[in-house]
Amino acid sequence: MLVHPQFDPVALSVGPIRFHWYGLMYLLGFVLFLVLGRRRVKQGLAPITAPQVEQFLFYGAMGVVIGGRLGYVLFYKPAFYLAHPMDALHLGQGGMSFHGGFLGVVIAGWLFARRYGVPYLRLFDFVVPLVPLGLAAGRIGNFINGELWGRVTSPDAPWAMVFPHAGDGLPRHPSQLYEFALEGVVLFTVMWLFTRKPRPVGQATALFMMGYGLARFTVEFTREPDNFLGLLSMGLSMGQWLSMPMILVGALLWWRFSRQAAPQVNGS
Repeated sequence: MLVHPQFDPVALSVGPIRFHWYGLMYLLGFVLFLVLGRRRVKQGLAPITAPQVEQFLFYGAMGVVIGGRLGYVLFYKPAFYLAHPMDALHLGQGGMSFHGGFLGVVIAGWLFARRYGVPYLRLFDFVVPLVPLGLAAGRIGNFINGELWGRVTSPDAPWAMVFPHAGDGLPRHPSQLYEFALEGVVLFTVMWLFTRKPRPVGQATALFMMGYGLARFTVEFTREPDNFLGLLSMGLSMGQWLSMPMILVGALLWWRFSRQAAPQVNGS
């Protein structure tokens, strides 16, 4: 069996300042967003300018942090935070929800589109291909930290890995790496190639919602559910229940936008 190497969560220390791997992965995701976004602007595939890509990143980052934290509070531990409301502000304690972060970005994007007069769906068609590599970086951060490990698997499986932080010495799926592959690399490849050609406005956004939802729903079968929640109705995890609306809404939007008579280039 493989054993998680238990990386030092601190990548670099400069005096009293410590740079954690997880924070650096977030930073890498933001940098990749800027680099890829500017490239799309140069290719004429964006409804915004290069400086506005940076401005949107600020809006999006705020949406991720605020929405991700509120999503965790409301979806995962509502009773606890109702009894301890000030603890919701303690980001250092951990606890973020992708689905909450996604809703936060949707709201932040709406505010950005209103302020700068950008067509909302064209804005998100531009944004969604830039997101998966940031998700991939985040999953590498989870793996480095040895957190969000997978469910127990056969000790004879070539991918079986012991996560010392789990405290039981059992062989588990390295589900963080599965998410890195599906939510990150595969979804990025699909989105990047799909948006290179003219598509009906809104279709790329719909594809991202379906793609992420399906990837997350699938990997959750190998990921250990949160110990304070366990599996919910029908033996599904919270992550799976939150992913199903994304898949459904994405499918409905895909059907709606696919009926448009003439495809339009993103950003035209």
